[in-house]
Amino acid sequence: HALHINEHQFIADVTAADGGEDLGPSPHDLYDAALASCKALTVMWYANKKGIKIEQLETRIERNDEQERQGVYKLDTTLKIKGNFSDQEFNQLVAVAEKCPIHKLMTSVVTEITTKMERIQ
Repeated sequence: HALHINEHQFIADVTAADGGEDLGPSPHDLYDAALASCKALTVMWYANKKGIKIEQLETRIERNDEQERQGVYKLDTTLKIKGNFSDQEFNQLVAVAEKCPIHKLMTSVVTEITTKMERIQ
């Protein structure tokens, strides 16, 4: 499926085992990636604002969806960071990563969804 978000275009798909062609990330991958990218961008934003020098930042998400149908979807995030900063600054960055907007959205907000479907003539 071709996705268009503002000026960006990319493909989402599912694996061949799930009936797709594996041409792009799955919807679950995109959901998980939203959290990973938000944590990284939030940490970088804060570091830049506070003058904390970050040389490298990597984010990894590990999904455990074994209980998704029972209402539990687990995402373990790991941020690896390299830079010239104190222990106090490192602890501030850890706290900021926990407060990224997508983390809050996924854990603190009730999302209401409506679905409309229209025929194309």
